[in-house]
Amino acid sequence: MDKRLLDILVCPVTKGPLIYDKSHEELISRSARLAYPIRDGIPVMLEDEARQLTDDELDKWKDK
Repeated sequence: MDKRLLDILVCPVTKGPLIYDKSHEELISRSARLAYPIRDGIPVMLEDEARQLTDDELDKWKDK
């Protein structure tokens, strides 16, 4: 994931920051409790394509 792209992308739901999860190829929005997939290097920033984050997953990203 290009750092410059990550710096300008925001969650389409909350307009908040995103965290790159390299191991799962997802962009995490803690405020929306959503994980947006990255397919073929392209972030899919659609709420319908995102998955809900569990409480455990949110805790994992608490300090990021």
